[in-house]
Amino acid sequence: MARTIAVIDYGGGNVGSLLAALERRGASFVLSGEADEVLAAHAAILPGDGAFGATMDALRERGLDAAVRATVAAGRPFLGICVGMQVLFDSSDEYGGAAGLGILPGEVRRFESAPRVPHMGWNELTIEARHPFVEGVPSGAWAYFLHSYRVAESDATIASCAFGERFAAIVARDNVMATQFHPEKSRTTGAALLDNFLRIAAAS
Repeated sequence: MARTIAVIDYGGGNVGSLLAALERRGASFVLSGEADEVLAAHAAILPGDGAFGATMDALRERGLDAAVRATVAAGRPFLGICVGMQVLFDSSDEYGGAAGLGILPGEVRRFESAPRVPHMGWNELTIEARHPFVEGVPSGAWAYFLHSYRVAESDATIASCAFGERFAAIVARDNVMATQFHPEKSRTTGAALLDNFLRIAAAS
């Protein structure tokens, strides 16, 4: 599957908007729930909707947890979206707690000081560190959020957001990139991030 991006299908989440965004950009991709197809791709995207624990269970049942770890370990570009970002971390306290992939250090916890939960709607990003994934995205750019859990602190944070408390909105380390929001639903900001990821993937 040379020069193809695997969009990981673990049986949950609505990926229609993401696939449409990739199609508009002429990206070569395959939607797959097969671990061997993910491993054969030169880059991967893990989209997500729903609960952390259920997502981890679905990934493990299909052997996709190991495929994600192997993809990352091989240095291939990887993008996590929403819950697909959260499961990259060590654990979550959602619904009694669950272990994550442990690719990035940190814990996913329910908002403690938010004015309301879930955090739903448009909010501004603060760029905390430079990375090719956020090239051309300034502080003050807007993104659309819908979530009740967040990573409050991570040394991988490259953009934060404030909603009663500050949390990680975009994280990146080496070949791993992820957003708490859905870039495919975040208009100009999201378009820039997807374009950046595709550029990174094409250069890998």
